[in-house]
Amino acid sequence: MRPFQECPVCGGQLVEKEVEKLLRGGVHTAVLKVRAEVCLRCGERLYSEQTVRRFEEIRAKLERQETAEFEVMGQSFQVT
Repeated sequence: MRPFQECPVCGGQLVEKEVEKLLRGGVHTAVLKVRAEVCLRCGERLYSEQTVRRFEEIRAKLERQETAEFEVMGQSFQVT
């Protein structure tokens, strides 16, 4: 059973989709593909508790620079 039958922000319809989530930790960024309930009206994303815990674990690893298990996708640059 889903915790919300409609979007808690706007009351719109929720549908389950695969989405990309960007996580930042320290100077590193990770991209994940995860399942989320997405509002068709406002775009709000609702994640399961398990997915949020995974986000927290990955952010902590990024901050500690424990990135050996992650696949390198390229480089990022800051332009001033």
